[in-house]
Amino acid sequence: MKEIRYLLLFLVPLFTQAQNADSTWFRNNYTKLEQYIPMRDGTKLFTSIYLPKDKSEKHPILMTRTPYSCAPYGSDVYRPFYVNHYKTYLKEGYIMVIQDVRGRWMSEGVFEDIRPYNPAKKGKSDVDEASDTYDTIDWMVKNLPDNNGKVGVFGISYPGFYSTMAALSNHPALKAASPQAPVTDWFLGDDFHHNGAFMLMDAFNFYVARGFGAPRPKPTTVGPRGFALPTKDSYDFFLRTGALPNFTKMAGDSVRFWNDLMTHPNMTKWWTDRNVRNFVGNISPNIATLVVGGLFDAEDCFGAWTTYSAIESKAKNNNKIIMGPWFHGQWAGRGSDGSSLGNVQFGSPTSTYYAENVEIPFFNYYLKGKGSVDKLNEATIFFTGENQWKTFETWPPKAVTETPLYLQSNGGLSFSKPQSTKEFTEYVSDPAKPVPYAEGVKTARTREYMTDDQRFAAIRPDVLVFETEVLTDDVTLSGTLTADLQVSLSSTDADFVVKLIDVFPDDFEYSESDSYIMNGYQMLVRGEIMRGRFRKSFEKPEAFVPNQVTQVKYDLPDVAHTFKKGHKIMVQIQSSWFPLADRNPQKFVDIYQAKDSDFQKANIKVFHNASAASKILLPVLKK
Repeated sequence: MKEIRYLLLFLVPLFTQAQNADSTWFRNNYTKLEQYIPMRDGTKLFTSIYLPKDKSEKHPILMTRTPYSCAPYGSDVYRPFYVNHYKTYLKEGYIMVIQDVRGRWMSEGVFEDIRPYNPAKKGKSDVDEASDTYDTIDWMVKNLPDNNGKVGVFGISYPGFYSTMAALSNHPALKAASPQAPVTDWFLGDDFHHNGAFMLMDAFNFYVARGFGAPRPKPTTVGPRGFALPTKDSYDFFLRTGALPNFTKMAGDSVRFWNDLMTHPNMTKWWTDRNVRNFVGNISPNIATLVVGGLFDAEDCFGAWTTYSAIESKAKNNNKIIMGPWFHGQWAGRGSDGSSLGNVQFGSPTSTYYAENVEIPFFNYYLKGKGSVDKLNEATIFFTGENQWKTFETWPPKAVTETPLYLQSNGGLSFSKPQSTKEFTEYVSDPAKPVPYAEGVKTARTREYMTDDQRFAAIRPDVLVFETEVLTDDVTLSGTLTADLQVSLSSTDADFVVKLIDVFPDDFEYSESDSYIMNGYQMLVRGEIMRGRFRKSFEKPEAFVPNQVTQVKYDLPDVAHTFKKGHKIMVQIQSSWFPLADRNPQKFVDIYQAKDSDFQKANIKVFHNASAASKILLPVLKK
């Protein structure tokens, strides 16, 4: 999954030397050094260093720390940094560094997923990712020839987590850090849980099928071997396999973090120790941070928004955020220039805008003293729907008003509170026939589902649909969505998935050559799941009382979207999102130890009346 994609971005097949102008220039102007850098506890981390041959000036250092390999290995085989905007850093004379983190690939030591930050390190044996970053930077500025003593760190996804940890190193030479789609909190958001619901498809594929969780007893250049699922129909495979203990049997005893996931079902100290947001207040005021993320990042959308928010509220440094209409890593040229995602078009190459106007000026200023960051605003956000970049002095913007949008009888949706006294809509949630997260047969989790057409779900009897009349004015949202449902269950537990959808006009099309019929397209703007047992506390789950009206209120990741005049706003509600998230047995049991026989149907009512008014709280931006 993520590991494979990261490698494919940078690694030329079989690491052959691509004979083009960029690769030839790179080899003529840079020397590659492979170096084991000692950490304070004696562990040595394998590091690939690309040094400019130019001796006429001092050069800044730009580093990525990764569990996904600093390959290609060999001093005569170069990493193709020139395949995206990173080639600008080569032309600017940066020393480019990439390091295998502790316990991965060619580095020594023992790997630990999202290794906790230790704010009270004492002796040399007290190490974490921040100390490993500190020791690496310290060695580089003292030993690399012609460096200017200024270091930046950046990385996407898991390397984004290591970038946040780098900022916590507080080495005096570290001037700028850019956590991009950073792994942040694997219980509340990001890859492996959303609001306590287990993101089964990504977790199993990544740790087990793709082999990331396989033990690596000694340094190696050979990646782990995964295995192919018995069918390419992922929905069928995950449904047929059944309850989570069946997946654990397939994982075996060697995949340590899978077993950690299975034995920590609730929010405990084990999870909070691994939530880097709890520690970002320790970032030095002298380190500038640029948080980057995608509005439609299927893996780490939560991480970008919340990392920025945590740094902003807890640290005293110069902290910025940019969010574009991107899938995971799309801003770095991962297969697209950012002008579209799936069927939805954004009108311009947004990834190019980001590179030229945000990231490169950011590092050039802080690491080279070149140019200015005066035009780099606090928040630079792309608004889909109207397809425009906007800048703000704060995020969310000050001009936002939380506005309730109420569910109504007969599938209505309006800004007026319902007046009836007993209205509700009900559906039957059947774990044997869970609602798919995307239409059609899928082999792996798609990145496009974040903007997919939701008409396939709207026709299911276990998906509730509410929509407004045609909008007579634009409605712009900028900030956090909140689902506030009043529900009752026939059982003791259930999940709730709320989706906010932009319904395009019946005559809408981008052009006559559209490959997909966009008339009446139901674009997913934001969807999120909530495990109902955590509605009051993520630390202490609580069963539902059958047939008792109960509030389920939770936040969805921030949005930046304009519903244009002539469109409609739709809300869909369902209780499964499969196999994206695991199935809830709809019985209050330990889901990670559940039996196939525990799964049962549940009759679910969603109330929309004067005394129990279900609603979505919209962050409406005033004109």
